Amino acid sequence: MVDDPADGPLIGPVAAPFLHVMSFNIRRRMTGLAWRRADRWRHRAPAVRALLQLEQPTILGTQEAMPDQARAVLKALGARYRFVGRGHGRDGRGEGCPLFYDDERLELAEWEQTALSAHPHKSGSRTWGNLIPRIAVAARFRDRATGHEFTAINTHLDPFSPRSRLRAADALKTIAGSGPTVLTGDLNAGADSRTLRALLDDGVLRDAWSTAERRVTASVGTFVNYRSPRPDRPRIDWILVTAGVDVERAAINARPIEGIWPSDHLPVQAVARIRDAEGAA
Repeated sequence: MVDDPADGPLIGPVAAPFLHVMSFNIRRRMTGLAWRRADRWRHRAPAVRALLQLEQPTILGTQEAMPDQARAVLKALGARYRFVGRGHGRDGRGEGCPLFYDDERLELAEWEQTALSAHPHKSGSRTWGNLIPRIAVAARFRDRATGHEFTAINTHLDPFSPRSRLRAADALKTIAGSGPTVLTGDLNAGADSRTLRALLDDGVLRDAWSTAERRVTASVGTFVNYRSPRPDRPRIDWILVTAGVDVERAAINARPIEGIWPSDHLPVQAVARIRDAEGAA
């Protein structure tokens, strides 16, 4: 573990044809003396800002982002970034799963936010046993550097209801469709869970960590709760990819910023490359 990443980013900006993908549950804003200091957004926000300025992912899927936090993330990333996604409530408020992207590198073709429920087009709906609405944000991009097209999906599955996670897994595979896709998310499920088996067993989606040509960090549990990471804890934050997406590197970022954990979750990162319809990168 690195106490201060003064030596530079873990991955940082990458050049075409590669894409730097990050999934990061930034922990919804907590304020007031009732919350421990490590959890308060005011305490963590500078570390989140420093982390993002250091890493500069091409695509960033965040979870638990309140509207003001999404704006803070956008400001930290810089002027060339944009994002899509809104809160999970009926009025678009509340925490969300915004997808941030480098607009100079990626051209947004279309995007949609879907409720992970029996009523996918009804904002704020929840029908599978989850008490809080769950959503997926999907965006179609064209890489300006290579011309290749792909879909990015970002989500946050329910921590309490296994039924909700399983139904959501089916919905996510439908959203992914048949083209090259990158899925980021806090899935609240480990590698041996029924949720991950539902997502991975048919081979449509693959775990970026397991299939990467190179893993540049050790495997540790991604929910650290502001404590030292442990290798015996599960990865519950994931980057999944379909056929047509090669993973060159994967990492779990267990590096506090000047002794401060940016979140109770660790960011997971990958360097990916999209192949065209003929299989060329």
